[in-house]
Order: sequence, then structure tokens, then C-alpha cells
Amino acid sequence: MQAAVIAIKAVEKRMPAARKHSASCSTCTLRELCLPAGLEPEDLARIDNVVYARKRVKRGEALYQAGADFNALYAIRSGSFKTSLFDGEGHEQVSGFFMGGELLGLEGLGAGTYNAAAVALEDSEVCVLPYALIEELAREVPALQRGLHAVLAREIVRDQGVMMLLGTMRSEQRLATFLLNLSARSLRRGYSALEFHLRMTREEMGSYLGLKLETVSRLFSQFHEARLIEVDYKHVRILDVPGLKRLLNERAPRISD
Repeated sequence: MQAAVIAIKAVEKRMPAARKHSASCSTCTLRELCLPAGLEPEDLARIDNVVYARKRVKRGEALYQAGADFNALYAIRSGSFKTSLFDGEGHEQVSGFFMGGELLGLEGLGAGTYNAAAVALEDSEVCVLPYALIEELAREVPALQRGLHAVLAREIVRDQGVMMLLGTMRSEQRLATFLLNLSARSLRRGYSALEFHLRMTREEMGSYLGLKLETVSRLFSQFHEARLIEVDYKHVRILDVPGLKRLLNERAPRISD
């Protein structure tokens, strides 16, 4: 454990403003989303030392900026975030949406810097997980290392899904896939798979899906009229899951992008 103590001291130098909190991962209701299953009680107690602090981020504030040095992962305890890239003219390209129990910052593992900005879509709270501590503890707790690899694999699959979404799918298929994905993630967090509140704007959705704002609005109206979903501003209720899935197998174009 001497190496872990050294790592903690190094983290304290880099994060002087962060304060250790008293709550533990072992009592957190989201721990099954952040941590691998099957951890022994003693391993959970050691993992508590990885969560260096909790940080609150107000709506519209950045948790980190693109190009900033990578030194921590962030587990979303409450709220939601978007990640965005910006071109030379300042145009935004939304690259992902993240909700409670999911990890932010994984893209920094290889490059040593965050390649996107993470901005809160609502008042949120994250657990700060300094990577130096994660790396040290993963050597001592194989289950944690396997869990981290599983999270990385899930993110790779998600990135591949986005590439397919933007490269091969028609506009209505993109929105149907997006809604079904949110449904599955909501269920995974223990909430309804059929009813949820969209924290992102239609414009942010369009940026992520590669669609114009007008197209996104028109698609929501079409889905509503077809009784696939009910929409009340940002509140969405899925009425016909099989119908949304059938859209993914259709070939004839319906709405231009």
C-alpha cells in the first residue's frame, strides 16, 4: 500500500482545492453502475479511498475543457452532461451525452489530455477519481482492473455505434436509435424505460445526430402523430417500442436530413 500512499500525496499536490468527502462507495446507490460486480467488502473499502472528492457543477458550467491535462475520471452521481468538440471557428459538435452512474473523461487515457469539453446539462454532482489512484489500486484489485476494461470496451462500442448512426442511418432511424438507447440506459439506472425527461435541447440532439434542428423537430412531430411516442416539450413517453425498432430495418427514405 506504500505506493498508494505516495499516489495519494501526489494527487493532493495536483488537486489542492479538492476535499475528501466522508461518504463511501459501499453505500452509494449508483455503485453497481460505476463499479464492477462481485467486489469483496474489503475491496470496496479500499476503493473508497479512490474517490478523492465530490464536485458540484452548475448547469452550463464546464467540468473540464478540451486540451486540459488528464488527471482524473469523473463518475456522475447526479445530473447529466454533454461532451463537445469545437472547430477553428467555434462551431460546436456534440460528441456524447452522459447520465448518472456513467464515467466522464475516458478519452483522456491515451492522449494524456481531454479531447472534448464536458458541460453540465443541469445542476450536477460528480465523484472525482484521480487516475493515479485508480491505476495503483487496479494493480491490487484485479476485479477493478477488469471493470475498468469493461467500461472502456463499452465506450468503444458506443463510439462505433455513433459512427454507424451518422454514416449509414436515415434521419428517422437516427432518432429512433437515440430514443431506444436512452430507454436502455434509463432502465439500467433503475428508472422507467418508457418515460423520461430530455435534458438536452433539440439543437444539441441535432448536433449529436448529424441533423438540422428543423429535421429533429419534424421527426418528433412525426413520431408523435404515428403514436410511436408522446412528447410534451422535453418529456418523452415511448408508446411503441417494437414500432421504433421496425424503423431500424426499413430501407425506403421518408424524411430528408
